[in-house]
Amino acid sequence: MDKQTVVLDIPEKVLLAEKVDAETFARELRMLAAVKLYEMERLSSGRAAELAGMPRVEFLLNLGRYRVFPLEAELQELEREYEQGD
Repeated sequence: MDKQTVVLDIPEKVLLAEKVDAETFARELRMLAAVKLYEMERLSSGRAAELAGMPRVEFLLNLGRYRVFPLEAELQELEREYEQGD
């Protein structure tokens, strides 16, 4: 799989406030970005899981930690179909 590298400058004070090292903070940022892009329907769950660096099922199971409902788009589509059927 081809990858691109993105470099972010993180102030040392942020790492100190979070009480984490740069590697741990980078993993959390990847997960947060993946969750938000998935929530905004800009990435599928599979692509978001790739960004987060984990299997799709693990990503979906972790969404609750971020108060994001897995498969929200699918649920909304089912609700629309149900409403149109009435």
